[in-house]
Amino acid sequence: MKIVDAKVIVTCPGRNFVTLKITTDQGIYGIGDATLNGREKAVVSYLEDYLVPALIGRDPQQIEDIWQFFYRGAYWRRGPVGMTALAAIDVALWDIKAKMANMPLYQLLGGKSRERILTYTHANGKDLDSTLDAVRKAKEKGYQAIRVQCGIPGIEKTYGVAKGEKSYEPADSDLPSTEMWSTEKYLNFIPEVFAAVRKEFGRDIHLLHDVHHRLTPIEAARLGKELEPFHLFWMEDAVPAENQESFKLIRQHTTTPLAVGEVFNSIHDCRELIQNQLIDYIRTTIVHAGGISHVRRIADFASLFNVRTGFHGATDLSPVCMGAALHFDYWVPNFGIQEHMAHSAQMDEVFPHAYQFERGFFTPGETPGHGVDIDEKLAAKYPYKRASLPVNRLEDGTLWHW
Repeated sequence: MKIVDAKVIVTCPGRNFVTLKITTDQGIYGIGDATLNGREKAVVSYLEDYLVPALIGRDPQQIEDIWQFFYRGAYWRRGPVGMTALAAIDVALWDIKAKMANMPLYQLLGGKSRERILTYTHANGKDLDSTLDAVRKAKEKGYQAIRVQCGIPGIEKTYGVAKGEKSYEPADSDLPSTEMWSTEKYLNFIPEVFAAVRKEFGRDIHLLHDVHHRLTPIEAARLGKELEPFHLFWMEDAVPAENQESFKLIRQHTTTPLAVGEVFNSIHDCRELIQNQLIDYIRTTIVHAGGISHVRRIADFASLFNVRTGFHGATDLSPVCMGAALHFDYWVPNFGIQEHMAHSAQMDEVFPHAYQFERGFFTPGETPGHGVDIDEKLAAKYPYKRASLPVNRLEDGTLWHW
């Protein structure tokens, strides 16, 4: 069995997605997500110019050897571009192997470890009243876990809060726009938000919050400590994680569970965090961390230290990645939770899928492979449109973390 074609498909049904389709000489094909939000064309070039030519003619059944060939053979290894491209190949090959076995992917991984997959949604509002209303709507849909983000008084635009009635989409302009930030205003207001949410809805729902890397370690420690009375499921991305030891200081001061990892690309980005038990949830995604083969190693390592998974699942990941993630979630013993931002009807038409959502829980479906396909004719109707993530500045103009 040989790979005879590997095609990169770029489409924009409301936002940009990059998909890799690998076809074998037996006519079986697999699909992988290669989307890197705001840097999509960099991955396209890496795949088309460097990886795909070396992929043709190989045996698609040799997933591990192919993974090692492209990882170890690159010399300039790791990084978001290379690991996203490698993830697309890896997921497409797992899709092929599961189809060859006539099994849903989770069965090939070792079978399911649960009957359904707990997911959390986003409840965002420009002010406290609209945020409470968003939480109420999410709760009515059956969600048992809700990420709460709220506009901050005195800050014009806040991460996680959409403009108008549309869903939140950070890649909002051709070239990067600028947002302003005040740590003081944020820290003074957010505990009030969670106090109001708990007062309104009680303690029967899980609450999560994303800081989005905007605090220093001691500031994150303060926030975690002040949020303790509201028993968060987790506080996410409290600080930039390039310095993994930053989490030691946070951990010393708060019992609020900590989650991090959506921008990580390998086990080396989170090794110290996991083995020193400085986090509770690892959020590294299949699409940005080398695919199923590598994320499985991260999850197995994390299980030794009671760290659970909590995959990133925003709409900057295509339904292909969501399908693969759900099969992984079904299998992985140390599962924690799965993020869910619903794709639009337009996106779902381009990427027909077998996974199903019902009142706060997912199941991945029983279709052989990961159960997600791409309608290439429909995808061609939505050409790529450059969309950039914003930059963040403090009120004095200093460039800050986004």
